[in-house]
Amino acid sequence: MQRVNKNNDKDKRISIRVDPELKEESQELFKSMGMDLSTAITIFLKQSLTDNALPFKPRADNFENIKAKKEVEDGNLKKFNTIEALWNDLND
Repeated sequence: MQRVNKNNDKDKRISIRVDPELKEESQELFKSMGMDLSTAITIFLKQSLTDNALPFKPRADNFENIKAKKEVEDGNLKKFNTIEALWNDLND
């Protein structure tokens, strides 16, 4: 009896390590989009080859941006009644 290979001979397995929570959240996201994690990773790889680059622009936030985002998330926002008051605060 001939053994049937369920995997296409062209398919190769990739093994990666990721945080379990990241994997679970990603699986949920892609499931809501009608695909599994393997399909999403394949799309990422194919788009990388098409673009000859990452399919998004990686960037690192500088310290001031990180600090500003944290202030917004914490609700620590300054309010100004006039443009002049804002301008004075910016220039202090």
